[in-house]
Amino acid sequence: MFFLYICRVSSQSIDKQKEILAAALKLFAAYGFHGTPTSKIAKEAGVANGTLFHYYKTKEDLIVSLYLDIKIRMSAHVEDHAKIGKNVKDNFKSQYVQVLLWSLQNKDEFQFLQQFTASPYAALISPEMMQEQLKKTCAQIEDAIMQKAIKKRQPEFILSLFTSHTFGLNHYLIKTDLKAEEQEQTIKESFEMLWAMLS
Repeated sequence: MFFLYICRVSSQSIDKQKEILAAALKLFAAYGFHGTPTSKIAKEAGVANGTLFHYYKTKEDLIVSLYLDIKIRMSAHVEDHAKIGKNVKDNFKSQYVQVLLWSLQNKDEFQFLQQFTASPYAALISPEMMQEQLKKTCAQIEDAIMQKAIKKRQPEFILSLFTSHTFGLNHYLIKTDLKAEEQEQTIKESFEMLWAMLS
């Protein structure tokens, strides 16, 4: 009986956190970081302000937690849908396409990632956490350099090119009235342009 109670409390706690993160995402997308006080997030989530601070000690903590939550969900989508084989270029292309398709299906989430990356809050991610996040991608870039599939440059520099290209194309696609198949074709063509610059 005690075990069931613990599980129920834990489940309720997770649900409450999800509601707070969902409310924060909606409001940050609409009003930005500075235009969204925690009281507004608590009201949108249907919780007391004190409840919000029980889960997230500060607004900064909430913002970073939301960023990490979105990054985990995006990464999970890419891992589940990207086709990874032996060809280096095809692997990068499949992941690139999946990131952009996910961005079009999750517009608020991707907009938040852009907001966060360009904000002072990005500095709150510890170097160790950032390194852990980028470890797999940088290793993949280093492997591509070793195989001479792309030019020898700092992995962080190449990653920044992919990131800025992804953000820019996402902005173009959401502002342009293209059908789904046209969007995917544009994504694939943009990858070829980027790859030509890197290889």
